[in-house]
This record gives sequence, structure tokens and C-alpha cells, in this order.
Amino acid sequence: MIQPSTFLRRAIQADAIVTGAVALLQTFAAGVLAPMLNLPHPLVLETGLFLIAYTALVGWLGTRQSMPGALVAIVIVGNAAWALGSIALMFSGAVTPNLLGYAFIAAHAITTGVFGELQYIGLRKSGRAVAA
Repeated sequence: MIQPSTFLRRAIQADAIVTGAVALLQTFAAGVLAPMLNLPHPLVLETGLFLIAYTALVGWLGTRQSMPGALVAIVIVGNAAWALGSIALMFSGAVTPNLLGYAFIAAHAITTGVFGELQYIGLRKSGRAVAA
């Protein structure tokens, strides 16, 4: 367990808020977003559903007085993987988004990369929890 720095707690909470908004948008507006972005409907909807679960986890984590260090590390690595996966998707040829679709995917990559970096900085500022 770690005693999270205020910086880490805020980075995790911000991740939950922003990701939650995107999750709701993708889940409940997938039918509008998919053609607007020229992305497959299942991709938009299913990533939105996944992000709902992720938001619940990160939102819960952001409320803890002490946090499981391994779980914080998983969130950081997950954000890095999502950013890299988003970039890979744009260059894979597996999808053919329009310009707005590329911008949407790039926004995913940038925001998750930034959150991962902020969380990493916050983790380094955090201390180990003292056993009671």
C-alpha cells in the first residue's frame, strides 16, 4: 500500500472524470459518433463500455486514503498501453477514420498518455503507507 500524494490522488480523480465523460459519450452516442468519425460502431460502443468499467475502478481508487501500489502501477501502464494502442490503431489500416475520426483517436492517445505521465509523477511523490 502507498500513501498517495495529493498530486497522484488528483491525477487519478481527473482521469476518472474525463474518462467517465468520454465513456458515457461513446456508450450512449455510439450510433451518432461512429458514422461521424467513420469508425466501426462496435469499436466506439465497446470501448465506451470498457471505459465505464475503467472509470468505476479509477474513481474508486481516487477515493482511497491508501492505495494498492500494484493497482496504481496497473492504471499507469494501462494508460500508456491505451495511448500506444490508439496510435497503433491509426496506422494499422484496421480502421479508416475520416479526419475527425483521426482527431478523436489522437485525443484518446494524448489524454491517456498525459494522465499516465501525471499519475507516474504523482506515484513518485507518494510515500509508502505505514502499517498500523
